[in-house]
Amino acid sequence: MAQTTALFSPTATSTPIPAKILHLNNLKLRTHFVNLRTPPLQFSSKPITAKLFPSLLRANPPQKYIYPDPIPEFAEAETKKFREELVKKLLKEKETFGNELNAVVNICTEIFSEFLHTEYGGPGTLLVEPFTDMMVELKDKKLPGAPLAARASLLWAQNFLDRDWEIWNSTPAK
Repeated sequence: MAQTTALFSPTATSTPIPAKILHLNNLKLRTHFVNLRTPPLQFSSKPITAKLFPSLLRANPPQKYIYPDPIPEFAEAETKKFREELVKKLLKEKETFGNELNAVVNICTEIFSEFLHTEYGGPGTLLVEPFTDMMVELKDKKLPGAPLAARASLLWAQNFLDRDWEIWNSTPAK
């Protein structure tokens, strides 16, 4: 059994091997070479200094954006608007809520109002927690339509809250 070396094995020779040799009247013509090994990567043993990359080594911590505090007057006006719109929306599902519609709206409005008074500071501060709190509270009190009411509340807030905040803060004080 003849012993052969695989073309790409680690024991293969590191010198280039000609792909084809042609003999024409005592002249040897070589075509393209096949290189079996790529040259090794070379890394510098010199350390990176501040002179080479001064901007990379002097990284400043990112500036923290501070959201404004909630505005009580805005919270009151927006809570009233939220309540009116939620009643309109949930009245379309009267068969789901039955006689418990007012109780559902009251709980959602109370949680939303608390969020506006304590947490909401403008665009970028709308959280999901008040809406999950609504659903949990409605389920704990065994009121109907908890997912529907929480979803309607969240969708209203996503569609109107940031826009209303911008409008509120863009108009001059009276």
